[in-house]
Amino acid sequence: MERIREASRFILDQTRFSGKTAVILGSGLGGFTDALKEKRTLKYSKITHYPEPTVSGHLGELIAGRLNNSDILVASGRMHMYEGCSLDEVIFPIRVLKECGIENLIITNSAGSLKKENAPGSIMIIKGHIDFTFRDGIDDPKIITDTKFHSSELSSIAKSASLKNGISIKEGNYCWVLGPSYETSLEINYFQSLNGSAVGMSTLPEIREGGALGMKLLTLSLLTNFAAGISEQPLTHEEVLENAGNSKNSMIKLLSRIIEGIKK
Repeated sequence: MERIREASRFILDQTRFSGKTAVILGSGLGGFTDALKEKRTLKYSKITHYPEPTVSGHLGELIAGRLNNSDILVASGRMHMYEGCSLDEVIFPIRVLKECGIENLIITNSAGSLKKENAPGSIMIIKGHIDFTFRDGIDDPKIITDTKFHSSELSSIAKSASLKNGISIKEGNYCWVLGPSYETSLEINYFQSLNGSAVGMSTLPEIREGGALGMKLLTLSLLTNFAAGISEQPLTHEEVLENAGNSKNSMIKLLSRIIEGIKK
């Protein structure tokens, strides 16, 4: 707990942040911070006890700034267990954000679509999650839709923002796998059989910890590719980053309007 306090004190001392909302940015979405005013940027490497990401597309910066007259904190980049990080390292930033006074947490990621109707470039609200890491046993995983982890209030704000701004938005269940290899077509068939909508290698530990700490959570997936077996194209991380870049304007606009709605 002392490490969390020391990290949060450093962040607050350096940024003078006093808001209640934070955003975690996934692969290729770092451009969101271009919309911030009065920015104060901290490299993760400069923050006491803070872990650092090693994956391309994750900048490893914490940015405090203003958006639509709201103070927000943006974590550009996350840690993954496939990088060799422990679970404690992956969720450490969530605990620090809570200690910084964060009440509303918007989590974003890039994910693979499990449904043909949800083409790359689509944005999906995660309404439920499924843990396919089998770290807790070998039984078929269950979908968790508890509002403790998926805020109905923030989801309503997101849907309203999408309608008002002409941004198409989907809803679905997110499947978490450890990675780092992409899934096989047989694995994808299994995820689909349990009503999965998208698959990725991050995010669920953050959702669980944020919910346990009493935060209001909204998680948005930018669907950057079709999962294995759905498209004839091979899966690459470069494709993920390229499609995230092509669709980031819609995500940035939606995030901005959601934050505006939270303020109201």
